[in-house]
Amino acid sequence: MGIKQLIGAALLLAATAASADAMGIEAAVGVWNNTPRGDFAYKGTNLDIKDELKYDDETRLMGRVKIETPLFFPNLYLMATPMEFDGQGSKSGTFQFGDVTFDGTVPFTSELKLDHYDLGLYWGIPLLKTATAGVVNVDLGIDARLIDLKAEVVQGGVTESKSLVVGVPMIYAGVQVRPLSWFAAEGEARGMAYGDNRYYDLIARGKLILFDHLFAAAGYRYEKIEIDESDIKADVDFGGPFAEVGFQF
Repeated sequence: MGIKQLIGAALLLAATAASADAMGIEAAVGVWNNTPRGDFAYKGTNLDIKDELKYDDETRLMGRVKIETPLFFPNLYLMATPMEFDGQGSKSGTFQFGDVTFDGTVPFTSELKLDHYDLGLYWGIPLLKTATAGVVNVDLGIDARLIDLKAEVVQGGVTESKSLVVGVPMIYAGVQVRPLSWFAAEGEARGMAYGDNRYYDLIARGKLILFDHLFAAAGYRYEKIEIDESDIKADVDFGGPFAEVGFQF
């Protein structure tokens, strides 16, 4: 599901929510400026994505939709985060990527795509929002993240690449604090750890409610990924500020 599909789904669900008071919806689209750090390898040499692959900060679209359901049905959280980096790299000596040995002293280009899409199910802690007069809410649940990864190195007429689509189950926790009718502070955490694999995604957000159903928000997002899967080894992190606009019913 891409950004356009996510927005289309949000508009359709908003129309449904408008006629069903028991269901709530929040949708937002924004941009995230993230800085890549760490190293990456495919069947061979670790490559530093900042110093050797020369990846710079990138600003990409992202989108999310939250749907609150009635009674004790699970609430839904959809999120799309496209992520792509490229650059012309250099490295002292030779290096192996996949089944090919490249000469690092000769200019080469590379690309790393790490798009990910989330479907989360969560529940609010019963009665907490009521007990705090709507000021504090805490959500707990599970998240299924689909990662669409592609890594490629090109030098002269030689190209080596690796594609991988993998599902990652994660634990989800969210907190919303709204001390004023026009302002809310929010935090989200997703994470999993098993074997040599680690994946953490942290979001902090400040939200200004501009009108009854419209808001603007800004915050910081940080992701940490350690994977050893299908000949791919990575220890990377991405972090930076984001801004978004959205609506809620």
